[in-house]
Parts: sequence; C-alpha cells; structure tokens
Amino acid sequence: MPAPLAPGHLPLIGNLYSMRTAPLATLTRALRENGDVSRVEFPGGHRGHFLFHPDHVRAVLVDHAKQVSKDTPGFSALRLLLGNGLVTSDGAFWLRQRRIAQPAFHRAKIFALGARMVELTKRTAEEWTVAAKAGAPIDVAESMMRLTLRVVADTMLGQDVERDAAGVGRAITYLLHALNQRIVRPWAPPVSWPTPGNKRFMEARDNVGRVVDEAIARKRAKPDSPGGEFLRMLIEARDEESGEAMTDQQLRDEVVTIFGAGHETTANLLAWTWSWLSQMPDVRRRMHAELDAVLGDRDATAEDYPKLPYTRAVLAESLRLTPVVWLISRRVEQEITLGDLTLPARSLAFLSPYATHRHPTFWDNPEGFDPGRFLEGAGSTRPTLAYFPFGAGPRKCIGDTFALVEATLVLATLARRFEPELPPGMLPVPEPVITMRPRGGLPMRVRLRS
Repeated sequence: MPAPLAPGHLPLIGNLYSMRTAPLATLTRALRENGDVSRVEFPGGHRGHFLFHPDHVRAVLVDHAKQVSKDTPGFSALRLLLGNGLVTSDGAFWLRQRRIAQPAFHRAKIFALGARMVELTKRTAEEWTVAAKAGAPIDVAESMMRLTLRVVADTMLGQDVERDAAGVGRAITYLLHALNQRIVRPWAPPVSWPTPGNKRFMEARDNVGRVVDEAIARKRAKPDSPGGEFLRMLIEARDEESGEAMTDQQLRDEVVTIFGAGHETTANLLAWTWSWLSQMPDVRRRMHAELDAVLGDRDATAEDYPKLPYTRAVLAESLRLTPVVWLISRRVEQEITLGDLTLPARSLAFLSPYATHRHPTFWDNPEGFDPGRFLEGAGSTRPTLAYFPFGAGPRKCIGDTFALVEATLVLATLARRFEPELPPGMLPVPEPVITMRPRGGLPMRVRLRS
C-alpha cells in the first residue's frame, strides 16, 4: 500500500505550491498527519517521499549511501554557484576530492586557528560596544554574516575582505534566494539566457568568484605568506592513491564552496542562537555562569572548547530547533527496500532535520528550547540520527568541526561581554531558502554585561 500523499498536494503541480510557499509547515504537518512517510510529487515527473524516522535517515545516508546520488533539482541549482565541489559532487570524483581535502580539516589544525578566530571576533566586539553605548539597534544576523565571512576569508584564504565584506555578503544572499527560486520554479529559463535576472545572477556569482580567484593567485605566488593555511594545504595536497593534485577548476570549486557555504551556515547558526538566548533568560544566565567560571575576565581559547559543555549544548539545541540545513535530498539510483516501504529507482528521497528534530517519538517537549538534553548524563535513549544537523554517513559535512569550534569561540567571546535583546514581542520568522535564516534580519539592542 502506497504511503499517503503529503499535505498541500494539488492537481498538475503536486506539492510544488505548498513547498514553495510554506515548506516548514508542510513538513511538520506531514509528520503530524501522515507519520514517518509521505509521498510527494512535483512537475516534470519528479516523485518521491518525505522520510522522517531516524531509521530512514540512516538507511538513505549511511546504509544505502552508494545507492543514492545528488542528482536532484536542488543540487543541480547549487552547482550553478558551487561548481563541482564537495557539497555537490558525487561518486569517484567526490571521493577523490574528499581524500585530498580531508587533512585540511583535521581537528588539531582547526584548533590551531582558534586564536585567530577570537582576534577577528574582537573586531565585532568593538562594533557592538559602540552600538551598546549609543543605545542603537544592530542587525545581529548581518553582524554574524560579516564576522564569519571575515573568519573564513582570513583563516582559509589568507585575505582580509573587510573592504568587500558587505558586497560579498549581499551577493551570497542574493544568489541563495535566486537559486531557491530556480528550485521551486522549474520553468525558470536556463542561466545562459541573457535575461535581466540571469545577468544579475552572473554578476553576483562573479563578485564572489573574483575574491576567490584573487586569493588563489596570491597564495600560488607566495605560498608561505601569512594566513590562508587551508588554501595552501589544498593547493599542495595530493591524492594519496594517485598522487594527483587538484586541477585549477577543482581547486576553485572547492574554495568557492568553503568560502560561500562555510560562512553562511555558521553565521545563521549564531544568529539563531542569539535569538534563542534572548527568549530564554534562564538558559542565558546558566551559560553566562559557565563562561564566568571558566573564562573569568579573559578571552576564550581553543583549549576552552571542551571546558564549555553548556555553551556547546546551547548551540546544539539551536541547531535542533533551527537547523541551518533544513532539508536534504537524494536521488535513488537503485531500488531501496525499507521494511514495508520501497523507494523506487529514479525517485527522490527527502530528509528533514527540521521535522525529524521535532519528532515527538524521540524528543520530549519537542518545541521547547532545552540545552540540557545535550549534556553528558542526560540519559536519552533516542537513536543517534534523530539529530543530524550536519548530515550523516560518508557525506557528512566535512566542515562540521570547524563550524562548531568557530561558533563556540565566537559565542563565548561575545556573550562574556554582551546581552543582545530582541525588541519586545518580536519572534523571528524562519526563511528557508537554501539555508534557513531569520527573515528580514535580526534587529536587536545590545546591552553591556555589568
């Protein structure tokens, strides 16, 4: 017996309208009304399933990872920006690129960048101090975007993009919106057509590419120049089996992926975390107590990362309720059987951290913000993949440790000094494009901690 159709299904266009206009509501309603599995249909003959159970997540991303691919409309759109980098590539090509890039993301190398991350965060602290003393509101989401762009450009590219930060940030924001529209509007003209929208898209993409090309050229010319350790390692890296280096195009695609996707995701994680802390004063007080006990009057260091379990739990809970990656898609290349359910070849499988992280079978008070559930000794028996903000299996995000270390050090550095507050009555609204960000930004007033 086939699974029930997902809510919002309409003749001819299937679930396109509901996923275009209210994707998060569609996903949570499908879980509530249909349970773990719903059928979905889209124009162009695209059919598949929403899969919400942790066992389904494991089956698609881990157990049957070789039977699925990223040949989906979403990843086809992303390739227009990221090329064939680690996020979008597949098969033997992806595996080779992963082997080459993996050493650059070793935990020890990331921890070695901690001091630089904190120094760059202190620039943001100076900006917040000025705003706090003036009583002026700031857009915390935009502030985090500038900061994480600064961090990834400095630590990964060896480039100070302060002059270009606003323009690059706007370009990436526009590109993500444009790609999202291309996903939910399958009739969009090919990007090669010289329409006004396509011309603007190409200009924005070139804006990002220019910064990356300059960094690559500079590092190739002076490999021992300060900063940009990640880029230097990628340039010098060789495939352990073939001894081959990346081609210029492969290197560019990987750097654009790290540069664009890397800062966007961490910025949104931090923005959502500031929002949650403003709404949850008890959580904020407990986190401040931990920061005061561990750090006192000094700045955080990478060595403090394991000493801040509650601060890290706050970030984990933020990723549970407001996961930056809210939907993961795969194309089933070979039929997969999951108990009574069959995923046909050429169908699509959709996994949603946003919905599964709210699954009432596995989460007590699923809509409540409770970092305590991520502390050691919390006693949970839920399946591991009831929580998968960075994906799972061989395609799990290569930058997860970098993102978590950076986010923890940024949060600790700023929260030790400041208490951002949302305007009275304001509840940020998620905007699920390629990533999930607060719609319209995050205007907050920043108070100095006494």
